[in-house]
Amino acid sequence: MVGSRREAVGPAWCAVGVVAASVPAAPAGHRLVPTPVAPPRPFVADPAQRRVIEHPGGPLLVLAGPGTGKTATLVEAVAARIEAGADPRSILVLTFSRRAAGELRERITARLGPTGTGAGGGPGVWTFHAWCLALLRAHDRPAPHGGFRLLSGPERDSRLRELIEGSREDGRPVWPPQLARALGTRGFTEEVRALLARAREVGLEPVGLAQLARRTDRPDWAALAEFYEMYLDVFGFEGALDYADLVHRAVVVAEGAEAGEALRASYRHVFVDEYQDTDPAQERLLRAVAGGGRDLVVFGDPDQSIYAFRGAEVAGLLDFPQRFPVAKGRRLGDGAGAPIVALRTGRRMAPAPLLASRQVARRIPAAGLPVGEIRAHRDLIGRTDLGVGLVQARTYASAGAEAEAVADLLRREHLENGTPWPAMAVLVRTVDRLARLRRVLSAAGVPVSVDGDDLPVAQEPAAALLLLALRCADDPAGALTADAARTLLTSPLGGADPAGLRELGRALRAFERDAGAGQPAASAELVRQAVADPDHWLLRIAEEVARPVRRVGDLLGATRR
Repeated sequence: MVGSRREAVGPAWCAVGVVAASVPAAPAGHRLVPTPVAPPRPFVADPAQRRVIEHPGGPLLVLAGPGTGKTATLVEAVAARIEAGADPRSILVLTFSRRAAGELRERITARLGPTGTGAGGGPGVWTFHAWCLALLRAHDRPAPHGGFRLLSGPERDSRLRELIEGSREDGRPVWPPQLARALGTRGFTEEVRALLARAREVGLEPVGLAQLARRTDRPDWAALAEFYEMYLDVFGFEGALDYADLVHRAVVVAEGAEAGEALRASYRHVFVDEYQDTDPAQERLLRAVAGGGRDLVVFGDPDQSIYAFRGAEVAGLLDFPQRFPVAKGRRLGDGAGAPIVALRTGRRMAPAPLLASRQVARRIPAAGLPVGEIRAHRDLIGRTDLGVGLVQARTYASAGAEAEAVADLLRREHLENGTPWPAMAVLVRTVDRLARLRRVLSAAGVPVSVDGDDLPVAQEPAAALLLLALRCADDPAGALTADAARTLLTSPLGGADPAGLRELGRALRAFERDAGAGQPAASAELVRQAVADPDHWLLRIAEEVARPVRRVGDLLGATRR
């Protein structure tokens, strides 16, 4: 383009940067210059990693603990196949999250370079569900009118509630009397969804569930079997798939003669990351595509199996050597179990936290794998250049106090010791804790970046705050706890800061003492009561101190009206 040209030096989404003037004759134009991918650091493999990279083919289980270089080993193993002459398109890499798939794709591309993938494209790096959907679109015929459509979690739950409500109105199936009052509840919908998902994962069809109901004399399962058949008919007609049904349909296709042969011919080398998170349906899919002693390399850690509530079974990893034996004729022996390699060098943690994590891991059952391999997997060799490290356990009176202490700890570490913000991390047990912690950290001036591929909309800060306010307005006796009151007051709805809340607490305690209370309640409880009934508690409180409570209290009152 003739005229002034701006080159943006920085991230691809940034349109500001160094301005290079040219002939000022035409309207200004912009050209975004993406940041070049940094070249990969030289990779020096330890003996265990070298065994994985040089694996001659066939099934292989790689036990990879935290920080043992699992991703780098996987990338190098893929590169080794291609450098040995394999067609990049014959390599399939599967993982469980979009973020992990994106990172693997970028690292493999950077490792192979611009010419390493060949003219036909590089290895296929997919999440399990994305690959299953692509498989259905390519091989499942006839496809429903309009094609397949993957339902989000909220869409699936909403459609399921509609079907349950319709079954109640139509009288089919006949639900047992003890379930009649539960049919319209969210809890019943969640239970039905969970049971149907498990049935799909283990390949249990409606007929099988009905037979199981008769053998065990379970009328609720008999009704559910009839509903299950209706559910499949409706979703099949609409081309709608939930995640469990998606994998099941992919398994059916892959186990078919024609499509299965085409898939096995297309994918000669299959790699799976986070294998401990697989469920029985995904294992069946892998057996159909890469079973029979074919080249299947899986990476996993039995101590990190945390998705049992989604149907994942760590037994798939523990029994992998027996379920995927070496093909007859290979040098390891006819029908022998798949070999196991344990990555032993921990590259992420100092000795103290590494030892603490290993002590916890030793208590986790891992029946099925050889004792020597489990011991090698758990007794990692740590780094010595990070100092000794420190492990502490601290307890706090409330979740709010805990969040504030975490913020204070991070600020001190950054300001006093110079630790960069990106070098620190906070882990939480559930996403329910993220909204509060992110809000407290941001208020304390700690920059926050939340990792998580599928953070529910209800857990996003703005939505979570509004939902909390609605719950408190609808059920003040149950939902308006001291922690909830503090969250609302320190949010944009109240606009209070911690110092203002402490001053308010002191004022409320003084008000209660003046009213004749011998021992005033705790400040947090008095603040909660003030939010619930501001007209009573704020009569003698200075307006500048009471303003956040009045704002939140009036908002909740207006919502109830």
